[in-house]
Amino acid sequence: MAKKENHLSPRLRAIIIIFIILLGLMLSGWRIQLASATAEPGAVYQERIIHSADGIGKFYMSREIAKVMGHSAALWLERPSREATEQPQQVLDALNLNPTDFVADIGAGTGYFSFRLSALVPQGKVLAVDIQPEMLDIIDFLKTENHITNVEPILGSVTNPNLPEEQVDLALMVDAYHEFEYPKEMMDNIVRSLKPQGRVVLVEYRQENPFIPIKALHKMSQKQVRQEMAAVGLEWLETKNVLPQQHLMVFQKP
Repeated sequence: MAKKENHLSPRLRAIIIIFIILLGLMLSGWRIQLASATAEPGAVYQERIIHSADGIGKFYMSREIAKVMGHSAALWLERPSREATEQPQQVLDALNLNPTDFVADIGAGTGYFSFRLSALVPQGKVLAVDIQPEMLDIIDFLKTENHITNVEPILGSVTNPNLPEEQVDLALMVDAYHEFEYPKEMMDNIVRSLKPQGRVVLVEYRQENPFIPIKALHKMSQKQVRQEMAAVGLEWLETKNVLPQQHLMVFQKP
């Protein structure tokens, strides 16, 4: 009996094979540097059709922006192992704050750093900024529960942290900047909120180290951060190598 012939045309077989390959790449989180038809030359952001499963498909200075960690994962921010893996006290010591400083904790989440900062600025204030009202509800509860008076929750937007102009001595972002949906607009507004010679400190997992067990889009290289901060007029002062897995990068408003 003669074998059945494969009636699929070579063109159709090729299309099916390409589709299967692309589907596999998408499911594995792989991304292709493919610009969408809507991207305009010289635009600040580019949208790409195929991108990482951990990103939003929007690119800034060739970096894909990561998805925001929602309030449902609030317990992750308060995990006991954070003391050992991130060593928050080292971050606080490196900030060199004065007791009267105004500090903005951008992407404050549950207030993990906000409340630690409040003890360092007893005559100052901590502005705890987040875009999720549920996170601010947690901060409000903890603030009342612990009788803390110098932490002020602020609801920001994806483009503006809603901070007072030229009143902030230091803006701190811990594992938050890489999730900003509009990083250029956010940083422009943060810079406006800084006093002259006010500082910006970013803490981000080191992209340069492939062995740090954090998703790729939730890491940043020092080179990338410096490039993006320079785009909003901030000057790099130093990178403090005091943390086991993260960069601690210090910038200043001229």
